[in-house]
Amino acid sequence: MSEALSELSSYLREMRGDLIVDASISYGELNVTTTPETIVALLTFLRDDPRCGFVSMIDICGVDWPQREKRFDVVYHLLSPKQNLRIRVKLAVADGVSVPSATSVYMGAEWFEREAWDMYGIPFSGHADLRRLLTDYGFEGHPLRKDFPTTGYVEVRYDDAAKRVVYEPVELKQEFRNFDFTSPWEGTDYVLPGDEKAAN
Repeated sequence: MSEALSELSSYLREMRGDLIVDASISYGELNVTTTPETIVALLTFLRDDPRCGFVSMIDICGVDWPQREKRFDVVYHLLSPKQNLRIRVKLAVADGVSVPSATSVYMGAEWFEREAWDMYGIPFSGHADLRRLLTDYGFEGHPLRKDFPTTGYVEVRYDDAAKRVVYEPVELKQEFRNFDFTSPWEGTDYVLPGDEKAAN
């Protein structure tokens, strides 16, 4: 498998080295790094070239690196049934900078790009219907960013009296509780519920 990936890596560098920043093999897959300006051309080549044949888009996802200047990685996973190989294509992009949509190359990219927009706030230029996919209408923020609060900004519940869904600011109703991380088998300073019966 690694021999086939090495050959593919050399072939890509030879044929379209102008579209590739870096290529390496790790975890049994070829990882190719490109730029937002060349992503559509590279994806088109990978799909249409007879030696590549990456006709199946498996996924598009984001990775958040808050400390980096180019905060996000956009990662494309492709499959070539003809070659029985997978390839991972990634690019780095700054917060608020658009990535060209891959929907002109893979129609299946539409919902993956919507998910990346919804979860990370990565915009895709040229996408015909870039709107939230997994969160509710009016949702604030992007939940998979590392700076998104773990409690969120609002909570949603159905109000029986109002007979509708209501949105309220998040309110933590319980005070922080001390949790005893000691195993019961190592001995605790108190009697566990139910253990008082065993003593009799």
